[in-house]
Amino acid sequence: MASKKVIVVFGATGSQGGSVARAILAGKDFSVRALTRDVSRPAALALQDLGAEVVKCDLNDQEAVKEALKGAYGAFLVTNFWDDFSKEKEVQQGKIVADASKQLGLKHVIYSGLENVKKLTKGKLEVLHFDGKGEVEEYFWALGVPMTSVRIAAYFENFLTFWKPVKASDGDYYNLMLPMNDVPMDGISVADVGPAVASIFRSPEEFMGKAVGLSAEALTVQQYADILSKALGKVVKDPKITPEAYEKLGFPGAKELADMMRFYHMKPDRDVKLTHKLNPNVKSFSQFISENKEALKDL
Repeated sequence: MASKKVIVVFGATGSQGGSVARAILAGKDFSVRALTRDVSRPAALALQDLGAEVVKCDLNDQEAVKEALKGAYGAFLVTNFWDDFSKEKEVQQGKIVADASKQLGLKHVIYSGLENVKKLTKGKLEVLHFDGKGEVEEYFWALGVPMTSVRIAAYFENFLTFWKPVKASDGDYYNLMLPMNDVPMDGISVADVGPAVASIFRSPEEFMGKAVGLSAEALTVQQYADILSKALGKVVKDPKITPEAYEKLGFPGAKELADMMRFYHMKPDRDVKLTHKLNPNVKSFSQFISENKEALKDL
């Protein structure tokens, strides 16, 4: 029997790359070359146990990237703006992979991309962790690499960390501090991204050269708050914070996230129906919270 086609997964020990690597391995129609900076990490060893070939690779190292992609059919690429808070570095990493993919003749690259907000809004908004990915998308397509971009909605996981409901100062209730007004915001669990990406790899002709918006569902902040209230047995409210007030909260990235929410007000294209087709087991926010209640027990 001919050996299976190899898909290289960048960032395979991260949450998104890990989800993709596990889903491809579970599908058994491709083999996985999982790339990570540290092959001794528990997440790397777990992938090895599942049958992945685990290879050390740094996205900033052009030669290492080229070596890692040799002989591969395709690749899944996720870049991480938050590693260095640097759009330039993220764009450079994306271009290194695009150039190597072109040189080596990869047949299908799936990039975890996003819109170039600065370009789309003619400079009115700047969302660096979107804009860099938008530039990388354009670069892949301009080079003629057969590429699909998956544009992923806000992670449900954020509600367990920096979007956790905040105790109100004037009563026994909690506020969900998201400046969305009453505009529904798309969301998805990062764990559900992998099976959708694996489905796209299985139907290249349908998705090549396209951007696919992934979302489990779109809810208003009040709807997210109601689900949290029900699951946690605590009152969670939407305080209707404005993007301007959110910016002034002063944590690193506050302006960045306020501009992201302003862009979300413009309802970027995320396809709930297609996402459910690509991953029939995609979880709703309600399911996600009921499975992850433990993470919010300290409220």
